[in-house]
Amino acid sequence: MADSKKPIRILHVTFNMGFGGTEQVIRQLVTNLDPKNFQCEIACIDGEIGAIGRALEAEHGIRLHSRQRTAGLDLKTILWLRKLIKGGRFDIVHCHQYSPYTYGWFAHWGTGARVVFTEHGRFHPDSHRKKARLINPLIAFTSHRLIAISAATREALVEYEYLPRKKIDVIYNGIVPLAVKDEDRRTLKKDLSLKPTETVIGTVARLDAIKNQALMLRATRALLDQNYNVRLLLVGDGPEREALEALANELKLGASVNFTGFQSHPADLLSLMDIFLLPSFTEGTSMTLLEAMSLGIPTVATRVGGTPEIVHDGTTGLLVESDDLAEFTEAIKSLLDNPDTLKQMKQQAKNRFNERFSVTQMVEKYEQCYR
Repeated sequence: MADSKKPIRILHVTFNMGFGGTEQVIRQLVTNLDPKNFQCEIACIDGEIGAIGRALEAEHGIRLHSRQRTAGLDLKTILWLRKLIKGGRFDIVHCHQYSPYTYGWFAHWGTGARVVFTEHGRFHPDSHRKKARLINPLIAFTSHRLIAISAATREALVEYEYLPRKKIDVIYNGIVPLAVKDEDRRTLKKDLSLKPTETVIGTVARLDAIKNQALMLRATRALLDQNYNVRLLLVGDGPEREALEALANELKLGASVNFTGFQSHPADLLSLMDIFLLPSFTEGTSMTLLEAMSLGIPTVATRVGGTPEIVHDGTTGLLVESDDLAEFTEAIKSLLDNPDTLKQMKQQAKNRFNERFSVTQMVEKYEQCYR
């Protein structure tokens, strides 16, 4: 380990630094840790630095490394990481998600570095793997810290990855609260032709099947059919965009839905929403959910993964069962029909964020872990 008077050097190992929750957590860490005590670099094993990575280089001088791994367990990528760890004299290899953890764990041997693993979320549906039962207990035994971003994620690691519960700590994600200028919001409303009478619902997320944006489109159609004046904003891009646009056309949503595509500053569009929607099939700790709460936006979300640990049902938002169109639609309607309840939830959401999910709290817990 580094001399106590010298900064602790940390190499974050991840897939890439594109747009996503894991990338946002890494960004929050490397930009908010005290640079006098911690020095961070990032290694990407999928060959792409990504938009967030490029911004970190340009705006904060963070050094990034990248290599495209090949299929299977790529020995050359392990050796590349090992060379980075030794050459950079890193004290800690902080691996984000399971595959980067595997590479970081193999690469750290003989370097003197310690391994930290953070699991940021799970695939849907989750599954048991015989290989995990054999190798993961050994990897965990020889790792230094295991972290899950929610209690639900910790239980999934125990159930599906055969990792010892007593060795897994929970550190909830945290962010810097968002702030958007009124002038910027007015400009966006004009650009989107939003009417004062429209209630804006929507989400900020990768357009991916696991996020179940199709349910939002169907709920919007149901609300319009019942004479609710709503506008749906889908902020983000991804593999499901073409299918979702086709569904929107099939449902004849027209101008009642906006696909904004990738946005470099999605918070500006998030701030336009009166209700944030999160109907995912699985979640760890959604960063955009935290961003919505920091802006005082109530949520209608599915009762999956770590979301019930963030949203207090009936206080900061409403929770519904997964992929239930009727219940999801009714939850949105109940907020639209009760503006006083919606107003109270706005303040409660902001209070809940400040009490539990600020970046300061997350960074302090990781600092303790690193030390």
